[in-house]
Amino acid sequence: AAKETQILEKERKAKLQYEKQLEERQRKLKEQKQKEEQRRAAVEEKRKQKIEEEKERYEAVMHRTLERNQRLETRQKRWSWGGSVTPDSESKTALLYTASKRSTSTANLKQPEAAMNKRLSSSAALLNASDRTRRSQLSPLDSSVISRLLAPTQASLARSKSAATLSAD
Repeated sequence: AAKETQILEKERKAKLQYEKQLEERQRKLKEQKQKEEQRRAAVEEKRKQKIEEEKERYEAVMHRTLERNQRLETRQKRWSWGGSVTPDSESKTALLYTASKRSTSTANLKQPEAAMNKRLSSSAALLNASDRTRRSQLSPLDSSVISRLLAPTQASLARSKSAATLSAD
């Protein structure tokens, strides 16, 4: 009977040991799964963050590009008659309208004084002489745009004429 109890006791201990081992394995597997999930979540979070940074960088580049284009357009509109150097169909009508308004408003200024013309043409000649070497390196389109911008306009002639009359008074 004592031997039987010892055998039963050994079997019970072995069974407890086996159950402990099973529980330990399950706990380790559970920890491993949690670590794997945490690693996946960290990788996913990092990927999302990287995508967000790329998106912000792209938006910043687009914003800078749009600002630069708007500055260029503003600069071109400031220095050209019709608003842009190459007007589209809408700008063409605005250009024609503006040109007709200018021609009617400056109709009285068609006969500028000879002295003022002489002074303006001599200053333009000085500018043209110093810029000829630079302009020879430009394309024909660029040089025509520059020469158009350097030529005195009806408005500048009118301002000069009115300034001359005011100073004479």
